[in-house]
Amino acid sequence: MKRIAFFILLSSSLLIADVRFAEPLPSIEKPREVVMGISLGDDESIHHGLSTANNVLKFYGPEKVHIRIVAYYHGIRTLLKSNKKIAVRVRALQQYGVEFVACGNTMETKKIPPSALIEDVEIVSAGIAEVIERSVEGAFYIQP
Repeated sequence: MKRIAFFILLSSSLLIADVRFAEPLPSIEKPREVVMGISLGDDESIHHGLSTANNVLKFYGPEKVHIRIVAYYHGIRTLLKSNKKIAVRVRALQQYGVEFVACGNTMETKKIPPSALIEDVEIVSAGIAEVIERSVEGAFYIQP
């Protein structure tokens, strides 16, 4: 029985491999560029998006990745001061250089004034266009 357990443990450990980096390697001079969209407004989706950004930061290191999170549609809740627990996480990610962007169209539709947003959030006219344009520039698009 011990032999079987050892064999299973050994077999499963052989399947684990680290990520193989593509060229050019991420560096301070050439960080990975990431744009992430958050369009769902439930707490689970928002926390999942913020956790994804955190995991990317941990993997690459904040100096080797540039993350821009665009909140639109119901995902605009991510950037509201009134959501205290979420706001704490957003501010923590901002400390590591993550940029947050609010969709102006969504804000207009939902009647959200700029003063309702967390500090240091950029507002663009169309969030989805921001995602498209950053992708065209070469950023990797992530939709958690």
